[in-house]
Amino acid sequence: MSKPIHEHVHPDEREFVDRASEWLEGAARYHEMKLTDFLDPRQLQLLTMLANSEPDVTIRLDGGGSGAERCRALIAPDYRDLDDEDTKLAVLSITPADSKFTELSHGDYMGSVLGLGMKRSKIGDIHPREDGCHIVVAAEIADFLHVELRQVHRVSVFTEIIPIDQLQSSESELAEMELTVASPRLDGIASDVYRISRAKILAPIKAGRCRVNWKVEEDPSKTLRAGDTVSLQGFGRFRVLEVGDLTKKGRYRVRVGKFV
Repeated sequence: MSKPIHEHVHPDEREFVDRASEWLEGAARYHEMKLTDFLDPRQLQLLTMLANSEPDVTIRLDGGGSGAERCRALIAPDYRDLDDEDTKLAVLSITPADSKFTELSHGDYMGSVLGLGMKRSKIGDIHPREDGCHIVVAAEIADFLHVELRQVHRVSVFTEIIPIDQLQSSESELAEMELTVASPRLDGIASDVYRISRAKILAPIKAGRCRVNWKVEEDPSKTLRAGDTVSLQGFGRFRVLEVGDLTKKGRYRVRVGKFV
């Protein structure tokens, strides 16, 4: 039976909405406490929206820091105090064995961890640094990663498990680009950022492989605004930093930052 919220979410999100509803019902009706895996910002938005309409439930989100993008959620009856509950986070500290290593990217670290058979839902935010990387992980997989991760993009590495309060977070680096486009449409801007023809970028967008602000977007003509974050499966992410004035030829000046 379809839930009312199903009308307002993408079909791909309905399975998550149903699972989240079950978690909330378990807390409200059966006094259960649930610790989820890491949820992306769109899933956190949906869970929070559902929880706000359930007065007998409280939730706590924790990704290791105030600016965390991916968080685990603790869901419990409203009479539970969750401030001191363990959200089971750990930090995998990665240090290249050679101090002269080639700088490794966010994608290099994520690819190596996922290459060990890890689910993305067990991995939180990834914080590359000049001397290595800190990755927030679910505590239950920390020991496995510590033992098994020996290489990142052909670079030998050492690993250490450290407490979450020793996390050294890093700001995502953005490679800025200045574009001029006919209109600030999704397909127009994305084709320039990813250097794909306008015709070829339509297929992945219409196939549901594109997300705008972590929500599936299948409309190539969607207007992008400053602050929007766009991801295209297999091509990475970018953020619209500014949609500026028109040029003399009637094209829009757009400044974007591509995540590196």
